[in-house]
Amino acid sequence: MRRITGMARDETLIEMKSAMDSQIGEEYNGHSHNNSIEDGGTQLPGHTETDRLQQNKDTVFFRDGVRRIDFILSYLDDKDGEKKQERRREFEANLKKAGLELENEDKSDSDDLKTHFLKIHAPWEVLATYADVLKIKVPFKASDIPHGQDVPLEWLSRPFRLPESVMRPQPDYFTSPFDKDKIDFFLIDNRDTFFPPSTRNRIVYYILSRCPYYKEDRKERDKKGIKRLLNNGTYTSAFPLHDCRYWERDTNDQCESERYHLYKNWARFLCFYKEQPLNLIRKYYGEKIGIYFAWLGFYTEMLFFAAVMGVICFTYGVLSYDDNLTSKEICDPSIGGSIVMCPLCDKKCSYWKLNSTCLSSWQSHLFDNEGTVFFAMFMGIWVTLFLEFWKRRQAQLEYEWDLVDFEEEQQQLQIRPEFETRCTDQRLNRITQEMEPYLPLPKKCGRFCLSGVTVLFWILLIVACITGVIVYRLAVYAAFASIMKDSPTKKIHLVGSLITPQLATSVTASFINFVIIMILNFFYERVAIWITDMEIPKTHLEYENKLTMKMFLFQFVNYYSSCFYVAFFKGKFVGYPGNYTYMFGKYSRLRNEECDPGGCLIELTTQLVIIMTGKQLCGNIQEALLPLLRNWWCSRKARKNQYSRWEQDHDLQNFSQLGLFYEYLEMVIQFGFITLFVASFPLAPLLALCNNILEVRVDAWKFTTQFRRPVAAKAHNIGAWQEILNVVAILSVVTNAFIMAFTSDMIPRLVYLYAYHPGSEATMSGYINSSLSVYDISQIPLLSTPEDGAIPAWFNSSFITTCRYRDYRYPPGHQRQYSQTMQFWHILAAKLAFIIIMEHVVFVVKFFVAWLIPDVPSEVKARIKRERYLIQEYLHSYEVEKLKIQLSQSFIIEPKPEVCTATDKHDVLSECL
Repeated sequence: MRRITGMARDETLIEMKSAMDSQIGEEYNGHSHNNSIEDGGTQLPGHTETDRLQQNKDTVFFRDGVRRIDFILSYLDDKDGEKKQERRREFEANLKKAGLELENEDKSDSDDLKTHFLKIHAPWEVLATYADVLKIKVPFKASDIPHGQDVPLEWLSRPFRLPESVMRPQPDYFTSPFDKDKIDFFLIDNRDTFFPPSTRNRIVYYILSRCPYYKEDRKERDKKGIKRLLNNGTYTSAFPLHDCRYWERDTNDQCESERYHLYKNWARFLCFYKEQPLNLIRKYYGEKIGIYFAWLGFYTEMLFFAAVMGVICFTYGVLSYDDNLTSKEICDPSIGGSIVMCPLCDKKCSYWKLNSTCLSSWQSHLFDNEGTVFFAMFMGIWVTLFLEFWKRRQAQLEYEWDLVDFEEEQQQLQIRPEFETRCTDQRLNRITQEMEPYLPLPKKCGRFCLSGVTVLFWILLIVACITGVIVYRLAVYAAFASIMKDSPTKKIHLVGSLITPQLATSVTASFINFVIIMILNFFYERVAIWITDMEIPKTHLEYENKLTMKMFLFQFVNYYSSCFYVAFFKGKFVGYPGNYTYMFGKYSRLRNEECDPGGCLIELTTQLVIIMTGKQLCGNIQEALLPLLRNWWCSRKARKNQYSRWEQDHDLQNFSQLGLFYEYLEMVIQFGFITLFVASFPLAPLLALCNNILEVRVDAWKFTTQFRRPVAAKAHNIGAWQEILNVVAILSVVTNAFIMAFTSDMIPRLVYLYAYHPGSEATMSGYINSSLSVYDISQIPLLSTPEDGAIPAWFNSSFITTCRYRDYRYPPGHQRQYSQTMQFWHILAAKLAFIIIMEHVVFVVKFFVAWLIPDVPSEVKARIKRERYLIQEYLHSYEVEKLKIQLSQSFIIEPKPEVCTATDKHDVLSECL
């Protein structure tokens, strides 16, 4: 037994007895409650102050004006009132036994006259006990390490900086895990403010999530925790309070008004160019939300460099517009106008002239040029720099926010109450040598198999939907071709001259695909949560990681499958006239799609733009515009003096446990768009940058004005998303190499330029004629021959005996007619060589950069070592001084045994712990 003699120990025992013997939570009837928590006692305010607080309910304190409200529970009277009332009675009684203090607000005092509110306060003894259990780090010495060195030209960044009081709301300290038996070791100036509100609500929620609500004579394991009480309707909500209204400071000097500072300096859109107050975000919302905004801000900053390079690449395409000989040949009436192309579909499609694709060839050049190769390689290196520099930034935040040893210490403490409740089997923990719940292997395997089958079914459902969209593309192409054919009598002639059948089919199919994506997302989100709950993950971290992997796997297939089809399958398995390839066999008459003579890259660009921008627009409308009416109504009500602080927050939206999950998912899907297919659309990083500048402020606005205050939670990194980003980064190198080789026309043009150009001077003159093969019209099968009504007036079968198609095959009459030429094999070899060279170059640079940049900055390593050294030194000095005091005394006074008012209080405290 530890023995601490002297005044500190006596004061601790007095405070423990005072806290445990207090009768809190009775009906107060307006009387103030005297609870001494400061050394020497605390004087409660007089009747005038109490009356003022009762008149203005916009406060975060109990009626006595001293005890802070750490949590709010609300409930309604309904038909099942007796059962729910019994549950509430037992639950609240056990909360009192655990040491929490309660205060009721009757429904007659609420704005709607229906809702009861229960205010919860955690006294010092409870906070100290659970801070010890949760190993919460607290300051023991002011930091003697300067913030940083002066940066050259620092005045340039002043317009983007926030006041120092906002960026650093509290001084830097060296910290150590809290120990209840060494209170005088820590820097405790005021016990009321020693634990910030975010830590207080985290501790209270830990108690609420484990406190039972069964009767003493019936111990039912599943009757435990606030989550079950919320699910069965016993309580309607549970949340900590915001410290003030977001548009004005709190009139009470004891309130920090941090919400007001966050709104003023962070959540307004006019602050879009300012840095984020990450330390204040972490202090108010907790580390988990703070690390999300730190990652989002860093990602947005890095997007600036990718966007600049993308704009340069696009500008090069615009400036080289007039030097594009390929497009000039297509648009030239004497070249492109004299080339008759074979029909692109059976029966309904007719022969067409090459110069009808003039506009699309010019559009394709904007994205398919020499600069695109450089940009694809740059993005492969950029994504490595982004991930490596983020690791360094993350390591710095881990140190500054006391998260260095978090995972090792907190993993066991994050066990989900659902796991403890639903797992009835027990086994011995080899490390702690204590019995703990576990899920047997047979049950785990059965649940895992069912989960895997469910995920596989939904992925196959996505593939089926994508197949349906492909069938749509094949079926309606003929309809668009017949409508938009070159006929001056058609009213659609003007539109048909601007939009080709390929473009019309691509745009409509992309919109249909986007709608299917959103519908499938809506249903799969619920399925993913259900199967993850069924697996019963042990810890919160494990739960989030399992759900993350399921959701991202689904979203990956859902969002990217159509882009993969256009990039790597469309136009690759077409065949040639007389031997076309059909999707479901020849009799289905669904002929595989062909690419334009300008290539499929422009269609991939169209697909990417529609899905990416559509998703971002829908997300921003859902996040920003829809809550405006709600915000306006709540703001009107909040200006009433009698509209209490807990009612204001009760009317806000609940921030669910998976709230950050959806924010991460949205950004990682966007990250995939700007890396996996960026070679087809260099402006994608620019669109992502504009969206993210808005996204940071929209998310900040939601957290500050629309959501209840979330329960503070710790996280030392972005979790499973880090590994997903690494996989996407590696995959992006492969996809961009294949896009440049097989989707772009860059390699065939280079092969023609350096190997097949007939003249002595290397130019692109004659490339179009070289890239098109010849077919004898008389050999076209009857199944593919155009109908009489589809043949244009300019087509004369007496003079036109051949048509051209996109391929490298020998002409009719050759001894190897319609088989691939040597140019085809040379181009294929060049494509494979390009893929190997590009991948190896980018991967070598990636791994070199990753090796060159250490994950943890040397300055952070030095600070961590110094802090650990100081902890050991101070603890040693502390123990030596304590031993000297004990030895200097002539005898040791045995402390009296701690006596509590009831033994069941210890039982409830043990149950919660």
